[in-house]
Amino acid sequence: MNRVFGRFAFGPAIVALVLLGVGALLSWFLVAHSLEAKSQAGYDVPRMVLFYSTFPRLATALLAGAALSLAGALLQQVLRNPLADPTTLGISAGANLALVVTTLFFPGLLGLGRDLVALGGSAVVAGIVMSLGARRGFSPFSLVLSGLVISLWCGALAAIMTLLNERYLVSLFIWGAGSLAQQSWVIPVSLLWKTAVIAIICALVMRPLSLLDLGEGTASALGVSLVRLRFIVVGCAVALAAIVTSAVGVIGFIGLVAPTIARLSGARRPQQLLLWSPLIGAGLLLIADATIQLVAGKLGEFLPTGAVTAIFGSPLLLLLLPRLKVRHRALQLKERARSWAPAGTNTLAVALCLLLAALVVAVFVGRGIDGSWGFPHAALFGEIIPMRLPKVFAALSSGAMLAVAGVILQRITGNEMASPEVLGISAGATFGVAIAVFVFVPGLAGQLTFAAIGALVVLAVILLSSMRTGLAPERVLLAGISLSAMVDAIVGVLSSTGDPRAVLLMRWMSGSTYSVDGRSAATVTIAAAILTTAAFLARRWLDILPLGPSPALAVGIPVRKSRFLLFGLAGLMSAAATLSVGPLTFIGLMGPHLARETGLVRALPQMAGAAAIGGALMVLADFIGRTIVWPYQIPAGLVSALVGAPFLMMMLRRKS
Repeated sequence: MNRVFGRFAFGPAIVALVLLGVGALLSWFLVAHSLEAKSQAGYDVPRMVLFYSTFPRLATALLAGAALSLAGALLQQVLRNPLADPTTLGISAGANLALVVTTLFFPGLLGLGRDLVALGGSAVVAGIVMSLGARRGFSPFSLVLSGLVISLWCGALAAIMTLLNERYLVSLFIWGAGSLAQQSWVIPVSLLWKTAVIAIICALVMRPLSLLDLGEGTASALGVSLVRLRFIVVGCAVALAAIVTSAVGVIGFIGLVAPTIARLSGARRPQQLLLWSPLIGAGLLLIADATIQLVAGKLGEFLPTGAVTAIFGSPLLLLLLPRLKVRHRALQLKERARSWAPAGTNTLAVALCLLLAALVVAVFVGRGIDGSWGFPHAALFGEIIPMRLPKVFAALSSGAMLAVAGVILQRITGNEMASPEVLGISAGATFGVAIAVFVFVPGLAGQLTFAAIGALVVLAVILLSSMRTGLAPERVLLAGISLSAMVDAIVGVLSSTGDPRAVLLMRWMSGSTYSVDGRSAATVTIAAAILTTAAFLARRWLDILPLGPSPALAVGIPVRKSRFLLFGLAGLMSAAATLSVGPLTFIGLMGPHLARETGLVRALPQMAGAAAIGGALMVLADFIGRTIVWPYQIPAGLVSALVGAPFLMMMLRRKS
């Protein structure tokens, strides 16, 4: 009896009972009025809503919370990673993207079953993340970084696809953000038996899963096939995440929060973790959903629960970062030193020539009324060119600023995968613009101010959360990505209110230059000239700071002050660029890396080359977006993001 009810087993049991009790109490407040009302003769609408909408929704919250928490506990146990869950590994985002793509473009496949479609998307993402993790010994950093970047990209692409099909905008967006609203008992009943089947499979592999606590070597010596065990357990977790996502959309971070609470409350053994985590997760999601319905009232039907849970889950990820074990630091430094080859004499000239060619093509080449390629007709030349020039210069200035900001961030943090987009600085600027649009409604100057404030706030949080570890690259990246997920969730909640300004915000988030005019283009261009010049003037700091604090102090550089100013400069550049091209472009990642690979080593040549490359890439992305699917247009941010995320995955794979 003591082996089952040891002193560590009571803690998670009490926590689970308290959470379920609080959830039940809130649910009673939610339904008490309808239950106490006298039944009306004939068609009783309130009771119909109660029994076929409210009760199924509460049941769905319990089942979805339990399934996602079980998936998170399985992933954390088999991967030995306290940060693993369907959200941080991108599994839920993969399922969501597969369902959005299928709904919009291949609706016939839904006849095979939404669960199969979601399972296919989750399996593809899980395969990518696991393959990258296997090349690095399943280190927590590589797994979580890969998963969160893929999740960010999948979520943005799904939102943009929804935006491009406005007839489905409201329903698909709210569902994709995690809506638990129900109209029957079909979904909760389906979740019940599917989750039960997967739980039985998990019970059958409990013993080999428990042996992992003895170490992988000991478990293998006792006859455990690690490859087969990982395949089965990860497959169960992927299936759980897929069935929940296909039913209610993406519910963020419940799979991370519940196992963490179970572990902190005393669940030490795998059996205890896998038993109490689902109960704790069920109570957490029930509390969250009941609270939303009580506070939001009638708007609770449209407020996505998944986005709300992400708002609270991301700070927990920040608190858990100190537990993350840092691995492969020496390998990364060695790889970086080898990649900084001597600079070629003509590299910068070639980059400038490519930029000039991109500008000429973007300004003078287009498609006619019949879809043919060519130059504008002489009679229309004076009308078309003034319309194109502001968009081209806005894209050029924004791409250059993002690339230079990426150089600054990479040299200060010592990590080649740092960029304004990956660190969440662009998402902070997005949040600032969202507040400006929804609350204050100022002009361009006001939006720029709020964007800068949002970017600097995110940057400050990243610095504070990583300062104790000496700005360790892994923790800086994960802190930025978790903050970006939280900001995206907040923007999702704002967008789900049905306000017409939400459509404008989502269009802007996709990276569109549609609304750029002469005034806004001039503002962004002037900001780029001033901020880029300031970055060039700080070239000495950027040359010496990567060597470490001691050499920098020895030559008289104030390390704290210089880092603070450079981080602030990168934040301002990211905010100004985000106003024109949106928060997700990955130009800040690709520009510095391409400049470095061409041999530009010192800070000034690298910034100049990255600015030219980043500007050219963004100009070409804008040109492709305007012409490739004529007469329709694809936002420039989407075009560059479609290339940027796979580029990051290639970098992660190359660094094996």
